[in-house]
Amino acid sequence: MIRLITDFDGPISDVSERYYQVYLLCLEKNRLQNQQLKVLSKEEFWRLKRSHIPETEIGIISGLEEKQALYFAQLRKQTVHTQPYFEYDTLAPGAVEALLKAQQAGIDLAVMTMRRVRELEYALQKFDLYKFFPENRRYCLSNDYVKTRDIEDKPLLMAQALKELPPVGDTWMVGDTEADIMAAKKHGVKSIAVECGIRDRPQLETYQPDLFVKNLTEAVDLILNSSASLIDIKNEK
Repeated sequence: MIRLITDFDGPISDVSERYYQVYLLCLEKNRLQNQQLKVLSKEEFWRLKRSHIPETEIGIISGLEEKQALYFAQLRKQTVHTQPYFEYDTLAPGAVEALLKAQQAGIDLAVMTMRRVRELEYALQKFDLYKFFPENRRYCLSNDYVKTRDIEDKPLLMAQALKELPPVGDTWMVGDTEADIMAAKKHGVKSIAVECGIRDRPQLETYQPDLFVKNLTEAVDLILNSSASLIDIKNEK
């Protein structure tokens, strides 16, 4: 059996509008009366975000002074993972169809995310995804977990998953951040980086994932084709 462990934000959920709306809020909250700002378009903002430009620098590019930009960055961090902003998330194009194709092909699906339990539950209910990820296939942070850094927290989730999940012949990790790639590499899991999330390809290339694809649809197709090729090789032997 093949197992596909997928990140949630990026491969399944498009978070760009949430991040942009929080950017607009934090910019407005930190501007002085009559202060002229350069409000970035969503495309400009998302390009900077995907290039991993620091929040303070995004604030300065938008016209804030250095001290304002520090407050801007702090407020963004406090706000971006809260309601009502999760309501801006949408499904990534083709994500549900890709999950359905994987499930129908017999792939064992699991989700691994830096969302907390309540945040993941909200999204699974909103997008009607329970059928793909039963409770014993969800790996996320507890509601009271004290976060450190994603590149440290995600490998811990991967270790937990590999310990708890039944053994399979092949495991793949699909994600859109350095944390996904590092979690996979640390535990000997094959990594697939998708180019539809919060990091652009040059950022992801630094961490040397095993493969690159555009989105979850291409990831599922790649895994299925890889499995078919292995079966053919075994049959030839």
